[in-house]
Amino acid sequence: MITRIGAVMIKRRLPIVLIGLLVAFPTLGVPAYADEHETAPVEPPKVELVLDVSGSMRAKDIGGRSRIAVAQEAFNDVVDALPETTDLGIRVLGATYGGDDKKVGCQDTQQLVPVGPVDRVKAKNAIATLRPTGFTPVGLALREAAKDLGTGETTRRIVLITDGEDTCAPPDPCEVARELAAQGTKLVVDTLGLIPDEKVRRQLVCIASATGGTYTSAQSKDDLTRRIKQLVQRAKDTHAKTPAKVAGTDVCAKAPVLTPGVYTDRERFEEHRWYRIPVQPGQELRASVSIGLDRPLNRDYGVLLRATATDGRELVRGNDAGSGRTDVLSTGVRWAATDDDEDEAEDGDEGGVFSDSTEKAPEPTVVCLVVSNSFSAKAGAGQAPGMPLELTIDLVDASPAPNSPGLGRGWVLLGVLTLAGLLSGLIVGWLTRWWVAVWRTR
Repeated sequence: MITRIGAVMIKRRLPIVLIGLLVAFPTLGVPAYADEHETAPVEPPKVELVLDVSGSMRAKDIGGRSRIAVAQEAFNDVVDALPETTDLGIRVLGATYGGDDKKVGCQDTQQLVPVGPVDRVKAKNAIATLRPTGFTPVGLALREAAKDLGTGETTRRIVLITDGEDTCAPPDPCEVARELAAQGTKLVVDTLGLIPDEKVRRQLVCIASATGGTYTSAQSKDDLTRRIKQLVQRAKDTHAKTPAKVAGTDVCAKAPVLTPGVYTDRERFEEHRWYRIPVQPGQELRASVSIGLDRPLNRDYGVLLRATATDGRELVRGNDAGSGRTDVLSTGVRWAATDDDEDEAEDGDEGGVFSDSTEKAPEPTVVCLVVSNSFSAKAGAGQAPGMPLELTIDLVDASPAPNSPGLGRGWVLLGVLTLAGLLSGLIVGWLTRWWVAVWRTR
């Protein structure tokens, strides 16, 4: 009787025991990682959208719809998708004065929505009332937008959407952009062109390149919406760091020496840009590069990032390729010095008869990074300035993982999970056999 009761109790409790074991055992031996405390930025990222509402925006050449209608719809989509942590403002130019007095018309720029947390209903209502009207004072609008964003420790981003070049210079928009960049206020200007006009493109590229921004041709509502969202998101993701400008060279020996950080440069078509990074013994170099495709390109292109020794030996490489359906190419590498590398660095100090009795600090290994591309421009697309390039450098403690592109690891965790699964299977099998044996004795 006791045996029968015990068997029934075991039968009822066994599923609970098995579930508990299956939940508990796979986690045995897996280290718990505490979330590192990260200090939130003092200020949220700030973005101001500057929209051209001049008379030319009436043209109905974007899928049979007017340029202003397409821009308004795109703005509404962006306002709906705006991250809560981003402050947004909206400024317009050429929206109120429809007369012929150029002096008056070239002062026509207003801020519709102050920079800050957005009231979506108010912003959409303000956008809906816009009608193409006057001149195109791009330079003045940029200067006023910079004032709207103010100064501070986070990146400020202006996104200029226009269908034509400035009609009011002075001030010249390119000169204004250079002036803003020289102020060191962490301000980036991105430009979006609504028509495929080479003269307009050159001016917008000039504005963007002066501040480390990007130019994109957006000739449909979907293109415009997607690109504005990307730029707003970029401000959210990178507001804590403003890339430092750097100029790579054509050979490693003359290349600038970089420390951990984010850098911006320009690379012409089929060019090689070199940089140098000193890597101390016990450190691992992690580098990534992104190139923005800011103009029409021929299909099938790629970007290559290589790390080499100063004698030309290739250490590691990473690459990415595209065929016309992306606006950014990115790749990365990581590399750590081996014992052989350190021995080679020390060989030069062992040739003398006399040696210094004091132990010298280990010399860093200089790694040469070279960024290459296989871009070619479509007919009519300019090749200058070069494509916008963003390079990220980091140095961390070296790990036993092999040198390779990418940053993935997981062999230890995989081994732990495999062992835990094996133990779980053995225990479940043993308990099952024991339960069957007890059940048969009832």
